[in-house]
Amino acid sequence: MSEPSQPPVSPQTAFSSATPYRDVTCGDLRATDAGRSVHIAGWAHRRRDHGHLIFLDLRDRYGITQVVVDADESPDAHAVAGRVRNEFVLEISGQVARRMAGKENAELETGEIEVRAESVQILSEAHTPPFYVNEPDATTDESLRLKYRYLDIRRRPMLDRLLLRSALVRAIRDAHHRAGFVEIETPILLKSTPEGARDFIVPSRLQPGSVYALPQSPQQLKQLLMVAGMDRYFQIARCFRDEDLRGDRQPEFTQLDLEMSFVDEQRVMDFVEAMIVDVSRAVVPDRPIQQLPFPRIDYKEALERFGSDKPDLRFGMELVDLAPGLLAAPALLAAPAVLVAPALPPTPAIGEGSTGFRVFDEALAAGGRVKAIVAPSMADASRSQIDELVEFARRHGARGLAHVSVAPDGAGHSPIAKFLGEARVAAIVSGAGTKPGDLVLICADASHEVVADVLGRLRQELGLRLGLADQNVLAYCWVYHFPMYQWDADRGRWDATHNPFSGVLPEDEQLLVTASGDPYKPSRQDPAGRARAMQYDIALNGWELGGGSVRINKRELLERSFALQGYSLERMHAQFGGILEAFDFGAPPHGGIAMGIDRWAALFAHQTNIREVMAFPKTQSGTDLMLDAPSEPDPEQYSDLGLRFVGFDAAESASRADAKE
Repeated sequence: MSEPSQPPVSPQTAFSSATPYRDVTCGDLRATDAGRSVHIAGWAHRRRDHGHLIFLDLRDRYGITQVVVDADESPDAHAVAGRVRNEFVLEISGQVARRMAGKENAELETGEIEVRAESVQILSEAHTPPFYVNEPDATTDESLRLKYRYLDIRRRPMLDRLLLRSALVRAIRDAHHRAGFVEIETPILLKSTPEGARDFIVPSRLQPGSVYALPQSPQQLKQLLMVAGMDRYFQIARCFRDEDLRGDRQPEFTQLDLEMSFVDEQRVMDFVEAMIVDVSRAVVPDRPIQQLPFPRIDYKEALERFGSDKPDLRFGMELVDLAPGLLAAPALLAAPAVLVAPALPPTPAIGEGSTGFRVFDEALAAGGRVKAIVAPSMADASRSQIDELVEFARRHGARGLAHVSVAPDGAGHSPIAKFLGEARVAAIVSGAGTKPGDLVLICADASHEVVADVLGRLRQELGLRLGLADQNVLAYCWVYHFPMYQWDADRGRWDATHNPFSGVLPEDEQLLVTASGDPYKPSRQDPAGRARAMQYDIALNGWELGGGSVRINKRELLERSFALQGYSLERMHAQFGGILEAFDFGAPPHGGIAMGIDRWAALFAHQTNIREVMAFPKTQSGTDLMLDAPSEPDPEQYSDLGLRFVGFDAAESASRADAKE
């Protein structure tokens, strides 16, 4: 057994950043350290050779220190420094000196000092990097950044985002520990359960023919922890979903997962809101929260007013109902819930009967909607800009997009005025609450959902494009009381809108029945389609930050809900037997939420793509460019698992490609 060469240092020293290669970091030194002998290590950020003097900017994650190597003072160090190139790893000893008056660098925290080198040692040489590490604002292709991510992380912007993410996770943990939560890790190898996306599966070598699934979330496990009496659980959980990727999705991601016992919706939302405020103030104290308490908006009202269940409340541009008929006002959640200031009642701007414009008339005859948003100061939009907006709307399911421009004198002008007539165009201008110079964008469709979705997306797009959203503000809001189910016509069943364990509002529990009377024969006409769930989402600046619910905690009710979702008794017991049996032993009322750490960090860091706050993300196609994954397995790995690769025939491959498009 080998012996350590030196006696152990004190705990204080062991916990410090000092090592055998340094006694301070490159961000530590200040003017008060002048005259001190120091030992520093890091990467050569820049090298400036002035002949007799060589200047080295030495960098680590803590900062940059300027090093001066003088040929007269330290000829050996000067000779070594002459060989140094950017990104060489160096160890330097010397004395701290104040910079000459007028030579200070106010952009660096160490800008008042420099280190006069007495020795320079090259610990590791480096090839010329494929992009400029020392120029953070230089434009670099993302694929190159991902291939050489370890170099990208050396750059200050990427480093700062990862440090912010670390601070976010620490603040989350601190808040939960203060509130009495217990941090518990749950397994990665699990049984597959439906969570709304495909599972990644892992074949078992010890049980050939069987597979594990990587968790889309620890849903059943956190509920079982409540049955176990843990009362308050949380973890920073790794989750996996095999789904098509986009800016706010990755195949593997991290979420804050929490669950609480003996709670109702109000209590869960109150804790989560207080935790979010605490974390926000700890991590980004300079960014104001737009409204406290957070606005709490009923799901139906969110769609009516914003066309989205994750509305961006940093700007107005609310949807305006141009057709006759008012919707009933939604019920509010119990105090101290706060609702966003209500909009004016919808105005029947296009009047009763035929409008003369076929698109509007057909939509209304089919029970649909005609709604609009008002884009401020866009009346002078060019034909190409209007065409771009029309194409945007069509891409998201609309038949088209009508528009009315409001002239400086307040008069409305539109290509559809010849159908509607001047009176109706004037009524649209008035009913939409426009100002001179505004542009009214109108969507009509037989589907309420299409109208809401198209205008909601347009609202978000134009709000950002026109600079209506204050980029520094954090506009959190709750959306609650989602529909319990949505009908799946292809499979002839009800699908849970969030997850299959969500509870139903007590007053709607009686609706969880079928029209046929047989719970295993659901239909589109079932009363269950009107049931509302005890579900709630937290949104931030137009992104869904998290979602949760109070859960069903009674076996009979959970089995009834599974039956509506198309599960036979045998199948539900095969997939959910563990939690169903656990409920026989006493399950407390419980609920929780899952919040995306990657999305939260991205929003805090002013990013629109979560790859920018992940150390080693995948590309849009799910590829790891740095480590070349996924890759073909070794044939022996197939053999050990009793597997062989069959692949798809040409017809099936084409079908899969079409489905993906």
